[in-house]
Amino acid sequence: MASTIQQKQLQSTSEFLKLRSYHPPSWASNLNPLPSHAFNLGHFPTPIHKWNLPNLPKDTEVWLKRDDLSGMQLSGNKIRKLEFLLADAVAQGADCIITIGRIQSNHCRAAAVAAKYLNLDCFLILQTSELLVETDPGLTGNLLVERLVGAHIDLVSKEEYSSIGSLTLTNLLKGKLIKEGRKPYVIPAGGSNSLGTWGYIEAIREIEHQSQEGAIKQNFDDIISACGSGGTVAGLSIASWLSELKAKVTAFCICDEPEHFYDYLQGLLDGLEAGVKSHDIVKIENAKGIGYGMNTAEELKFVKEIAETTGVILDPVSSGKAAYGMMKDMAQNPAKWQGRKILFIHTGGLLGLFDKNDEMTSLVGKWRRMEIDKSIPRIDGIGKML
Repeated sequence: MASTIQQKQLQSTSEFLKLRSYHPPSWASNLNPLPSHAFNLGHFPTPIHKWNLPNLPKDTEVWLKRDDLSGMQLSGNKIRKLEFLLADAVAQGADCIITIGRIQSNHCRAAAVAAKYLNLDCFLILQTSELLVETDPGLTGNLLVERLVGAHIDLVSKEEYSSIGSLTLTNLLKGKLIKEGRKPYVIPAGGSNSLGTWGYIEAIREIEHQSQEGAIKQNFDDIISACGSGGTVAGLSIASWLSELKAKVTAFCICDEPEHFYDYLQGLLDGLEAGVKSHDIVKIENAKGIGYGMNTAEELKFVKEIAETTGVILDPVSSGKAAYGMMKDMAQNPAKWQGRKILFIHTGGLLGLFDKNDEMTSLVGKWRRMEIDKSIPRIDGIGKML
């Protein structure tokens, strides 16, 4: 396993954007179908380090898997899925991709950049409010990156997204592009299908190496992650269950209800012929709060306090809500978590914070006009910018 990880490290640094043959870990070799290729899109392995969170239960330790550091414009968990999905797109002769998500979708931003790296056009269907669907979506956060790299954006209202469904919407655009002579490849919301799930099956192999043979030498009792589209959690869950890691996976869902995700994950697992029930390999907790992409003042205050005390910036949509849910449960049920060694997956999403400027302004301060007494000598030419 060590040689495989070392080879992956070498490929991801010296052969960035190259297509590589993929060989699954031995414990996942009975899954079907097995992907044959993947692109090197991320900077892996991402670091794991101790996370000095305040007010943890006695003898509890939390470690952080920094998938927010998986790449610049591509930062976050979505790259792992796109490595496999875009390899399939290219293998099928696609000249463009179609994908779908909310207006500040991290997945859509990552897909737009990765597609351009591979000389593919990108068509995004983005959900916004009924009031804004006829107006320019602006350049805030993920939208800025998407529009800079030339992604084609189709806006739909929340009502249209809910009543028509993402599959029908992407197929409508696919049919239109085919009539125009294009060869589109459709990627589902979040990159979360059975093929995309391999991104986090591979991540568990990476974690297994880091915890057993790497620098940290740490066995984990729990793995915790946000759950927004299901693919990340499906990969973490089936791989932890199959591998020697055997960590208990808990997912904090940031939209919909837990039962929706148990059902969706079951579909992904069945698509891999995993032969296991989702209820048996993952615990899904509700952390959506007042709704997807919406935050209470308490949640935003939590994001600010974690940044101030630990230096780790969480996004308000996914990792922030998951960490908030974890810490809230620890405060309410300390005996449940006492002495546990926990690995929290930071799924990225920093750009989503730019959409919260107005709400965050009152939480941050520590600025002032520097006081410079008039008696301080002023010398012409000193300090001039060249």
